[in-house]
Amino acid sequence: MFNIFLILHAILAIVLVLSVLLQRSDGGALGGLGGGANFSGMLEGRRSADFLTKLTTIIGVLFLANSLFLAILTKNKNDSSVIQSEEIEEIVIPNETKGDKAIIPDTE
Repeated sequence: MFNIFLILHAILAIVLVLSVLLQRSDGGALGGLGGGANFSGMLEGRRSADFLTKLTTIIGVLFLANSLFLAILTKNKNDSSVIQSEEIEEIVIPNETKGDKAIIPDTE
């Protein structure tokens, strides 16, 4: 189930990026914040949003909801942290010799 939502998350991310890139640029960016006649236009907002803007909003909301859901699933899936893990693997180094020289010299 986790993998299904993870794949859905990747698809939503790609579609969201594409929908943002396909939108028409107004060319205003942050240039209207300097004052003058453009500032009053920024406070009014658009009267109607086109289809692509509505689609981007819906996909963005779905992406955020899926992100929260994946975070909840991850929390429920594994309650322990890597730091709190008590499993420590012991590394055994063999002290074998080949001929006269040891592979790992003694440090005693």
